[in-house]
Amino acid sequence: MAKVKIEESWEVQLSSEFEKPYFEQLIQFVKAEYAAGTCYPPGSLIFNAFNQTPFDKVKVVILGQDPYHGPGQAHGLCFSVNDGVQFPPSLVNIFKEIEAETGTPIPLSGNLTRWAEQGVFLLNTCLSVRQHEAFSHSGHGWETFTDAVISALSRNRERLVFLLWGAPAGKKASLIDDSRHLILRSAHPSPLSAYRGFFGNHHFTLTNDYLVQHGKEPIQW
Repeated sequence: MAKVKIEESWEVQLSSEFEKPYFEQLIQFVKAEYAAGTCYPPGSLIFNAFNQTPFDKVKVVILGQDPYHGPGQAHGLCFSVNDGVQFPPSLVNIFKEIEAETGTPIPLSGNLTRWAEQGVFLLNTCLSVRQHEAFSHSGHGWETFTDAVISALSRNRERLVFLLWGAPAGKKASLIDDSRHLILRSAHPSPLSAYRGFFGNHHFTLTNDYLVQHGKEPIQW
């Protein structure tokens, strides 16, 4: 069994995945990639989203694709960058939509740890990447693993909000029981597609309306 350093409640949920052959192969692949050259995020932060947001604390799930592949950006939370790093275009558009919906001004930092601490699970479908090579670690098992993560949340939690932006994320809706959870879909916040339905999607206010309706604290976006 591959030994994974991950937050305890997630370890309970995912222990059967860690024992499967595909996961052992995935870990070997990732170790070899990190040994061979620069990869992101730093190895200690690959499971940062899980460590910041324990399983039973998740209220909202935001799905990204793979980590940012430029120096100093990725730290294991989708769409988020470290303090002091210039905002990538998709994150700029996320903040613009929040400002339009809620009046919350665009923050000084693109670090979304503050969301994670409130129960926003910031999951990429692929958890590592080679420097300057988008999707270079896809197709090696991460997607199988993160599908299992989404399925566990759907099966073992109630009244979560899943924000699925763009076509790849939208396909994950099939893993989610929409009689128990709210699924919100729209275009991706990338500049290539944001004007085709991300702007004006009201996902941040709809999320909070649903949380309040089910007796949960709203997210301070």
